[in-house]
Amino acid sequence: MPQAKIGVIGGTGLYEIGGMTDIEEIRLDTPFGPPSDTIIFGKLDGTGVAFLPRHGRDHRILPSELPSRANIYALKSLGVEYIIAVNSAGSFKEEIMPGTLVIPDQVIDCTKGRTNTFFGNGVVAHVSFGDPFCPELRQVLIAAAAEAGAFTHKRGTFVAMEGPAFSTKAESNLYRSWDADIIGMTVMPEAKLAREAEICYACIVCVTDYDCWREKEEAVNVAIILEGMRRNIDMAKKIIKSSVVKIRGTRHCQCAEALKGALVTSPEAIPPEQKEKLRLIIGKYL
Repeated sequence: MPQAKIGVIGGTGLYEIGGMTDIEEIRLDTPFGPPSDTIIFGKLDGTGVAFLPRHGRDHRILPSELPSRANIYALKSLGVEYIIAVNSAGSFKEEIMPGTLVIPDQVIDCTKGRTNTFFGNGVVAHVSFGDPFCPELRQVLIAAAAEAGAFTHKRGTFVAMEGPAFSTKAESNLYRSWDADIIGMTVMPEAKLAREAEICYACIVCVTDYDCWREKEEAVNVAIILEGMRRNIDMAKKIIKSSVVKIRGTRHCQCAEALKGALVTSPEAIPPEQKEKLRLIIGKYL
């Protein structure tokens, strides 16, 4: 099976980045079921890259239905050490205008009922998550965005909401009172699962709208989001391509050893079926 150092989770078309070679489709299954779609593998400047359309190439999976554990596990099984996620979001602040990008550094998880851990059923682990996005990968994305000429906000707090309906005005104003910056329906639990899998994870967030708090603006709808993503997708591709070239060598961030000291259950107490199911995730600590 081919090995990819970098994974990209995003929408349809990202595998069309110029310069890709040795392209092939990989269909995987995992202990957590199949991922959202086949994974597109290729090489960019000699580096293996795996692309996964988050909602499927026909956009058929709701945010709350995403097989996030399978997605992260599948990328991990290909050797992925870095995940660049591409997301759309609404803005809570005048200065974060539609058409701009945000590289968030924090998240507030307002999702409900999404399975957000690989653990349980006889295995307990508590990873550190104070900085939910890899600081080193964030800096790579920020530098790549600057090279691409993108108008980019270098930090921001992302509110992850459940959906699929958009916010009420009361909710939107509540999040603004928290000093949050942007809102979307993805990122979580992807970021948390990536940390458990010891994969560096950071996002390129495409701002498409002002949610519904801004009285003089039309409330967010699907047409607005699709148009905003259409304008931003070429810039996101440029940033990804430049980032792949910048990611080199050994990781020095804490993501690479996120489970060190986090496993509470002693190896001999882990049920054999769970030990086998999670071998890819915890094997080096057993």
